[in-house]
Amino acid sequence: MIDVLSVTIPALTGDETRRAYVFVPDDAWYGEQRFPVLYMFDGHNVFFDEDATYGKSWGMGEYLARTGTPLIVAAVECNRSPDYSRLSEYSPYDFSSERFGDIKGRGPLTMDWLVNSFKPYVDSRYPTLPDRGNTFIAGSSMGGLMSLYAVCCFNGTFSRAAALSPSLGFGEDALEVMIRNADFGEDTVIYMDIGETELNWPGAGRNFRHFCGLLLEKHVLLTSRIVPGGMHCEASWERQIPFFIPALFY
Repeated sequence: MIDVLSVTIPALTGDETRRAYVFVPDDAWYGEQRFPVLYMFDGHNVFFDEDATYGKSWGMGEYLARTGTPLIVAAVECNRSPDYSRLSEYSPYDFSSERFGDIKGRGPLTMDWLVNSFKPYVDSRYPTLPDRGNTFIAGSSMGGLMSLYAVCCFNGTFSRAAALSPSLGFGEDALEVMIRNADFGEDTVIYMDIGETELNWPGAGRNFRHFCGLLLEKHVLLTSRIVPGGMHCEASWERQIPFFIPALFY
């Protein structure tokens, strides 16, 4: 079952609504079983092709149903306005780039809403296991960066994160400080990957190696992968679901 909800994030967009999608295993309502929860960014790209930005979703619902994975997934749509608002809402800090100019990082507002408003709502409505050990987060690109931010700075809420093709090239110095200052629990699990074709981007391979190294220095239980033939797109990220979901349950 996938519920499609209408939510607001007042601190970011006032009364403007956006969609949130909540997948619950079909047999959840027929017993007393409760489930871990995976929160995901770019929710419109997670389940349905017709809602996806480029017409191709991750097909997450089909994977979870086919495999019988005991997991609730709660995925919130990003800000889809054309003025780089997604970059702003999905950045933990301010940064500047030649392509996008100066971006105001409103990621802290995004995470404050997710942790203090959306998560309590999900926990109150669905059969969740709300504790830290059963609360995960995942995303790709800027959503991957936000997943790293969440597990670094909200480690008391999220014990595990998956960062697929994370945007490590924006604000590298701030990201390094964030990781070095993070208070990771001993059981913190992170999955992080990069597509083989993405290694052709300037600095991508260097950044991936560097930040994987920092996470290992912090004794994070890290799974890192270079995806053979992997690209920066939903079709490629969909093919990584069988890798990162088991890593989150490791």
